[in-house]
Amino acid sequence: MQFFLTEVVARLVAAYFLFDTYRTLRRGLSHGSFVPFEPDVVNWILESFQDRAALTVHRKRTPIRFWISIGLDALLLVACFYIVVFGWRQVSG
Repeated sequence: MQFFLTEVVARLVAAYFLFDTYRTLRRGLSHGSFVPFEPDVVNWILESFQDRAALTVHRKRTPIRFWISIGLDALLLVACFYIVVFGWRQVSG
C-alpha cells in the first residue's frame, strides 16, 4: 500500500511541476525575460527580499544566462513528463 501511495504522490507532484514549468518556459520564451529558479535555500531566502526586476534574466542583455536557464527548465520539464507518464519506478537489483 505504501508503494501505491508513493507512486500517486510522485505523479501528482510531477504533474504540478510539469504544468508550472511549462507556463514558466512559455512566458519566458514569449516575453524574452525569465526569472530562473534558485535551488540553494540560502540564496532563495536572500533573493526573496530583493526586487524581482533585479533577478530577471533578459534575452537581449544576458543571452547566455537566459538560454542556460531555459535549457535547465526544459530538462526539468522532460524529467517531470517522464515521471508523470512512467511513474517513480524503483529498480531493484
